[in-house]
Amino acid sequence: MPNLLAISFEGELAPSFDLVCLHEGGKLPDGWGIGFYPGGEPSASVLKEPAPPEGSIRSELVRAWEHLASSVFLLHIRNATWGRISDANTQPFCRSWARRDWLFAHSGSLKYRLEIGTRAGFEPVGSTDTELIFCELLGRIADLGWRSIADIDPDMLRLWFETLNDHGSLTTVLSDGQDLVVYADRNGEGSVYLLEIVPPQENAILSDRDLVVDLFRRGAKSRKGVVIASEPLETTVTAGGKPAEWKRIEPGHLVVVRQGALRAVARPIVLDDAPVKTHTTLVPRVDLKRPATAPMRRMTVLHKTVYKYKVPIERSTHTFRLEPVSDKLQKVLSYDLDINIKGQRRDYEDVFGNRVRRILIDTPFDELRIESRARVELLDTDPLSFRPLHERSQIPLVWMPWQRHMLQPYLLPPELPDTELVELTEYAMSFVERNDYDLLDTLLDINSTIFKEYAYRQGTTNLFTTPFDVYVNRRGVCQDFTNLFICLARLLGVPARYTCGYLYTGPKNPNQVQSEASHAWVQLYLPEAGWKGFDPTNGILTQTDHIRVSVGRTWIDATPTAGTIYLGGGGETLEVDVRVEVED
Repeated sequence: MPNLLAISFEGELAPSFDLVCLHEGGKLPDGWGIGFYPGGEPSASVLKEPAPPEGSIRSELVRAWEHLASSVFLLHIRNATWGRISDANTQPFCRSWARRDWLFAHSGSLKYRLEIGTRAGFEPVGSTDTELIFCELLGRIADLGWRSIADIDPDMLRLWFETLNDHGSLTTVLSDGQDLVVYADRNGEGSVYLLEIVPPQENAILSDRDLVVDLFRRGAKSRKGVVIASEPLETTVTAGGKPAEWKRIEPGHLVVVRQGALRAVARPIVLDDAPVKTHTTLVPRVDLKRPATAPMRRMTVLHKTVYKYKVPIERSTHTFRLEPVSDKLQKVLSYDLDINIKGQRRDYEDVFGNRVRRILIDTPFDELRIESRARVELLDTDPLSFRPLHERSQIPLVWMPWQRHMLQPYLLPPELPDTELVELTEYAMSFVERNDYDLLDTLLDINSTIFKEYAYRQGTTNLFTTPFDVYVNRRGVCQDFTNLFICLARLLGVPARYTCGYLYTGPKNPNQVQSEASHAWVQLYLPEAGWKGFDPTNGILTQTDHIRVSVGRTWIDATPTAGTIYLGGGGETLEVDVRVEVED
């Protein structure tokens, strides 16, 4: 049975904690406690019980109480070493600082009692070594004016734990309701393990003979999470998720987790087998730095579409959006559209600014060939040149009334059931909270997460696949990932539009299939910057590999070819061939 268990998930989770050790005939611990942050508030709730009896009513509460919901949980099961068995000595401990509650728990025991000076506002109530450590840490944090874990330098925090580690075993967990910090004892006394749970999944159960944690008993959500435990638990994850594997956190390492994602790892550097007081921080999440400047390019695009019918069509209309956009970031050098069947033709610009050709055909045909050729100069070499990165825009965005009126078509999310929109909103907000409400960091994180965590699989979706379907199943193609990103952005109040065009992937790119057909990505309207392209299929910002052709509220507004058959037709087959090449 682990005496320390901590959980961090995207959005709120409502797990069931079954303390089997308190059932009849179980081995009773000296105490147990659970801390969590209901409603995502900075205020913590702590339920604890020293010397619990068999069939404890409080333990039944944490197993069945539907209101036990939070993004962060901290469970401690005590075997007393220091201090008498009492409520004051039962973990986790809670203290308030900087208008938020902090939770702290400790796996292990100090060999030498820690002596600290009295700090105003941070004095132990009980007599445990754990509470002494907690008060000392909060005192140091307050002395430096840090108001949250996000303010703390992970290297310095790791160094603090290392100095306290001189007194004995010090595997610990600290949380402020937003971040979860885990420090592994540098001497390997009291190991600690990390488990990453990746969707999709229908259920996830962690168990041993003394404890069962059913993460999705009160409803499964397609969210990722991180579980920390002082001992690995048997893990059962069903329905498509990646195999869950416990990994030991290396001795002396400090890990920071937020909203179910690793934010940072601080570790000691060892030179010539001798530890030195120099440390580094690894950030394995999305790289939020400015993308490299891309070279200006000239591309040629050949797009062939062939419709064949077993029964000839006698009368039909067809709409083509195949001419690339020409603006300050993209210049069309030449364009030609050839159609093998003649008809009444009209060229115009639609309400979204797309160049459109519409043809009415009265001549019977059983094969329609459309061939477009374009030469384009691409100038979007630096997509973040609009301002220095240190200037931050925060979510929620505030739009002037006339701006909101003009942007309204790009702010309305798709019509989905309320329950699905609520869950997608919670998912979107997990990115916001993970990135301290910064607009650009949030959007880059969503872009990168879809690329890394959603599988590109052709044939698994169709035109009727919703953003919620994509979110739950974590697979699709460029259109699906674009639709999901658009939905999440609009739920956050960020205007988003569907963009259709072409992508140059190079001759040996593993995503060559993307350059053999039209590609889709999202454009987001950023304050004082305008429309900026994000490609979640590839996890990048659009630069000089993307050729823009058409935009709209959804794919329907931007589809390259569309038509209506009024008479005849049947047994349709479609062939599409796209070639994108760089000019020398």
